[in-house]
Amino acid sequence: MTHHPMITNFRAPIQLGKKAAPIKDEHELKAKLRAAGLRPTSQRISLSKLLYGNGDRHVSAEALHAEAREAGLQMSLSTVYNTLNQFADAGLLREIAVQGPRTYFHTRTAPHHHFMDEVSKRMFDVVDGSIEFAKLPAPPEGMEIVGCDVIIRLRPKRKA
Repeated sequence: MTHHPMITNFRAPIQLGKKAAPIKDEHELKAKLRAAGLRPTSQRISLSKLLYGNGDRHVSAEALHAEAREAGLQMSLSTVYNTLNQFADAGLLREIAVQGPRTYFHTRTAPHHHFMDEVSKRMFDVVDGSIEFAKLPAPPEGMEIVGCDVIIRLRPKRKA
């Protein structure tokens, strides 16, 4: 399955290629939450509609909170953070720690890598299969490697 990269500017997502099928049906969203072991509260359903209603996307808690407020939803930033973390813990979102406290969440949970535009702070997917590793280091004793996330940082070329 080929995944098409997506750029998100935290206000309006820009899809490169084919969009993932959005989930807009409330019954389907409730079933998704229940299957992940989460109770479908009104706040979780509301945030799910924003997260999954437009296909794959990268989002920060602050951006989702702003989106929720624009949609007329009254909830705190703390509630949004908690919900995103609960969704990530339940496997509904992929958490991507970028730098320091900056964290993004992605609705595409399968392993894949990212570009990060350092100027606009947009994140988008690297085309699947375009990164190859010759060798990973051995993990410390008693540990096993469960994944490897690559974030390739970008900025506009400097003029000579």
